[in-house]
Amino acid sequence: MEESKLIVLLIKPGEKPRTVQINHTLEAMQELVGGTIQHLYPFDDDVALICNDDGKLLGLPLNRSLTDENGVVYDIIAGDFFLCRAPVNSESFESLTHLQVMKYTSRFRYPEKFIGSDEGLFIVQVKPKDVGYER
Repeated sequence: MEESKLIVLLIKPGEKPRTVQINHTLEAMQELVGGTIQHLYPFDDDVALICNDDGKLLGLPLNRSLTDENGVVYDIIAGDFFLCRAPVNSESFESLTHLQVMKYTSRFRYPEKFIGSDEGLFIVQVKPKDVGYER
């Protein structure tokens, strides 16, 4: 029996998002994030964010911030994570649609740098110097 595959959007610290194909197994998901998985539903559609459950405890590099509808940061994901579909009427994860890949590639397009200071944590998007020439 052939294993089914998932198309997911992989987001690593300091890198642009990229689509990858993985086996539709718990082991493949754990390998992608480097440990036990945690699934979050921070978006207004049927997309799940899958990350390492112990990412912050393990001191994994900070990756991307999550914001509420007003743009206020409420969490920061540590380590590699990926996005996949999680339809309400399904008991398993599914491949992202093409539109979801485009939407979240744009949302997480630029890596973020996290700078601590006496005034708090500052988050800076790291854009390429030739952003005007980007496709």
